[in-house]
Amino acid sequence: MKKIGWAVTGAGHLIREILDLAAARGDVELFLSRSAVEILKMYKLDAAAMGVKIHTDTLASAPVCGKFAVGHYRGLVVAPASANSVAKFVTGVADTLVTNIFAQAGKARLPVVVFPTDVAPQMETVSPSGPVTVYPRKIDLENTERLAAFEGVTVVRSLDELRRALERVFP
Repeated sequence: MKKIGWAVTGAGHLIREILDLAAARGDVELFLSRSAVEILKMYKLDAAAMGVKIHTDTLASAPVCGKFAVGHYRGLVVAPASANSVAKFVTGVADTLVTNIFAQAGKARLPVVVFPTDVAPQMETVSPSGPVTVYPRKIDLENTERLAAFEGVTVVRSLDELRRALERVFP
């Protein structure tokens, strides 16, 4: 069976739970942005322990992105998706590994599931040093709504929604 590309960006919101969900699937290849590599270290998480193939953002042209266009993957999950990545998605910027594979998945008309970090005006999350309340900016919330209107993109706003979307989109 074809794999699902699972991209992680520079966001820590629910990162442990999200990685556990990805690891439990058995059909995932992981794509880590440069910021994701830093975030995983901050949270003391080891993606290599998941036992999946890992792609990192080390080459400017990100040649692995072409695999989305030729049918190597059956879709893409971006979770967690930072406000920066979501802003790039909605404006069409493709200048990193994650933004490139998002663009390629869209061009190949593959299903995409995105779990943005900024989904409500006030949110509770856990930083590497403990719980914290964050207040996403208006522009970040607007970008989440813009992304939700993209054809072929399912935006989820909670871990439960992510689980349900995965069951529906990638059974």
